[in-house]
Amino acid sequence: MSSYKLAPGASGKLYNGKAFTKPVNFFCSAQAAKTVTIAGDFNGWNPTSHPFQRSPDGNWVVQVLLTNGHHRYWFLVDGVPTLDPLAKGIGRNDKNERVSLISLS
Repeated sequence: MSSYKLAPGASGKLYNGKAFTKPVNFFCSAQAAKTVTIAGDFNGWNPTSHPFQRSPDGNWVVQVLLTNGHHRYWFLVDGVPTLDPLAKGIGRNDKNERVSLISLS
C-alpha cells in the first residue's frame, strides 16, 4: 500500500479542464442586420440565450463563457443560420447541417 501527501488545499481530484470556463469574444460583420445571436452545443442550440450587441462601428459582438474542448455553433443573422467566417473549421450538427467549429485548450 502506497501513501502520498496532498499539497495544502489540494482536493485529491484529478485536473479536469472541462470544469473551467473562459470568456471568448465572437464578432459578426452584418451591418444591415436587425438581430444577431449565437447558438451552439454550449447553449443547447438556444437561439435566444446569447444575443449579440451592436458595436459603434455597426458590427456585432458577444462574449460567451466556454469550457476547454471543441464546440460547434453558428450565428443567426435575422434568424438565418450563418457560418462564422473567422471559425477554426467547419463541422456538422446532429441534423448533418454545416456549422462552425472552435477549439479551446
